[in-house]
Amino acid sequence: MREKILDTTGKMFLNYGFKSVTMDDIANEMGISKKTIYKYFQNKVDLVDASADFVQKTIDNTIKEITALKLNAIEENFAIKKVFQNMFKKAKTSPMFQLKKYYPETYSKLTNHKICSFNDCVMNNLERGIHEKLYRDNIDKETIMKFYFLLIFGFHESETFSKKTDDIIKTEMQILEYHTRAIATMYGISILEQELINYKNKVS
Repeated sequence: MREKILDTTGKMFLNYGFKSVTMDDIANEMGISKKTIYKYFQNKVDLVDASADFVQKTIDNTIKEITALKLNAIEENFAIKKVFQNMFKKAKTSPMFQLKKYYPETYSKLTNHKICSFNDCVMNNLERGIHEKLYRDNIDKETIMKFYFLLIFGFHESETFSKKTDDIIKTEMQILEYHTRAIATMYGISILEQELINYKNKVS
């Protein structure tokens, strides 16, 4: 039952926001009593913390599944981006913004995990992209990884960007394109252009 609660709660938090969803909402959605939820979680803060961890582990496992498909480095980045878009597409505003504002300790813990996962994922992607001749072999991988990190996380931390989900998805795609163009070979650019065409066809 605990896993079912976390699965349902995680989806509700992503769709409607961590602050917006109440314990009553969760109980009604699952057709159970709040007493059942409190059997596994002391309070909403405890539930938010566990749900955020559950969602992050789900994301990690999904990324591992994508990596196992042996796509080329650029295709892999687009496949991973698609997963995140599908997870957040029903949300009107960024659930991470609510998490940061109302549950800062959970947000901080989740961010620390994301940083480690992000760094490992990007470095592996850069090394494989170079091997596949999609990325230039003279790039400074550590610096590129830090640049990309600053673009992604700086954008989410900035108050100047819209927190609407559609705007976030659009900006993240622009960042991915910018990142790829900055390091790609001519061969890599051709792959990127095809991925952009595929992406635009899917969203149009």
